[in-house]
Amino acid sequence: MSQLEPDQRDTQLVVLGAGPGGYAAAFRAADLGMKVTLVDPEANPGGVCLYRGCIPSKALLHVAALLEEARAASAYGIDFAKPRIDPAGLSAWKDGVVEQLTAGLGGLCKSRKIDYVRGRGVFYDANTIELQSQDTHWQRLRFESCIIATGSRPVLPSELASESPLVMTSTGALELNEVPPTLLVVGGGYIGLELATVYAALGSRVTVVEMTESLLPGVDRDLVRPLAKSLDRRLDEIQLDTSVSELSVKNAKVSVVLESGGSKGPQRSFDRALVAVGRRPNSSGLGLANTKVEIDGRGFIRTDVERRTAEPNVFAIGDVAGDPMLAHKATHEGLVAAEAAAGRRRGFEPAAIPAVVFTDPEIAWCGLTETEATEQAREVQVGRFPWAASGRALTLGRSDGVTKIIAETGSGRMLGAGIVGPRAGELIAEAVVAIEGGLSAEDLALSIHPHPSLSETLMEAAEGVYGLGVHVHKRRR
Repeated sequence: MSQLEPDQRDTQLVVLGAGPGGYAAAFRAADLGMKVTLVDPEANPGGVCLYRGCIPSKALLHVAALLEEARAASAYGIDFAKPRIDPAGLSAWKDGVVEQLTAGLGGLCKSRKIDYVRGRGVFYDANTIELQSQDTHWQRLRFESCIIATGSRPVLPSELASESPLVMTSTGALELNEVPPTLLVVGGGYIGLELATVYAALGSRVTVVEMTESLLPGVDRDLVRPLAKSLDRRLDEIQLDTSVSELSVKNAKVSVVLESGGSKGPQRSFDRALVAVGRRPNSSGLGLANTKVEIDGRGFIRTDVERRTAEPNVFAIGDVAGDPMLAHKATHEGLVAAEAAAGRRRGFEPAAIPAVVFTDPEIAWCGLTETEATEQAREVQVGRFPWAASGRALTLGRSDGVTKIIAETGSGRMLGAGIVGPRAGELIAEAVVAIEGGLSAEDLALSIHPHPSLSETLMEAAEGVYGLGVHVHKRRR
């Protein structure tokens, strides 16, 4: 892999950050014939998603699901011996998955003749970055275009911060150094619940604390209910409308005081604590003051439909460019920005960005939610299909799921969809295609789905929009 000259070098496109958005942008630009330099602190492309996020967490969630399925097998007349869990071996397997994927991306980078520089870049001006590489001294790299894809980092409020390894963010939790007897999870969002699921399956007694009145704020309540019921069974405790007012580390324990309704409870101790209260965009420390690039009040870089900033040759994508902070959203933004930088006309204008919570059961949704439709006073019709009426769900022993379709009143055009149940993250893709294609609920209902399958629940939910479900009878008034 080529190295930069000691003083200065020119490139057509420099991409700062090699996560799912950054490496996708670099790869697409190289495929379009551009000379590309990709800058990231890691040894290979992959970013937070592959190294400390999506991939390691899903590897561990797979193990958690496997353990839970083995425990549930007694209901089918099958009993397994109690599993012996080797945290070191599990961590090594997880790390192997990460290494395989990131090494593969490194190979794709070389095959495209992209200059991969391990380090970080800071803007000197709108056409130059000063590059700090782990292998070389500071250098200047001039460019025609730049794509900022620096991602985000976990939020750690000062009142919850601690230098002790006993107080973890998601990064530390995914290292899986040990399985603590007790674990406090602060935050009932998707990151907190996914990791709570993992540690509970591995044997920790997990307490989740969420400051709002429900888990997964912003997600439709009917989708959250089956998950909440499952977590009530698996976790030691879930406390809503509750916050941590005091946190300290004493005698190798995490001591906290929980507050609810204005009243503080007694001091409690946990072996470890995980703080999962959100993420913050990595927009500081980039030298953006030396450019015209604008940042909003939340730290996101402002962009237009091409993901171009106020500096016309500088683009921003992924977590640093705004919600939702999702890897697949970053990837598509990266492709748009790369093509725009190459002189093509492209815009990032999705009708539906899928979101998935990889708990058990999974929750997935896309497009307009039912809650948003109510808040916006939109005229919609909602078709619901309970998985208790699904033959395939019953054969899996999972009748607690729900699939729903949100359609525009009159036209029947699909506006949104939501699913809770096993494999919801795979099933939601069909709804995304339908919404992006401008299909109606009737189009989906008339499309023949394989039987018996979970995909049928989408077809039956679409039939439910019109009150015509075969396996669910909606009484006419």
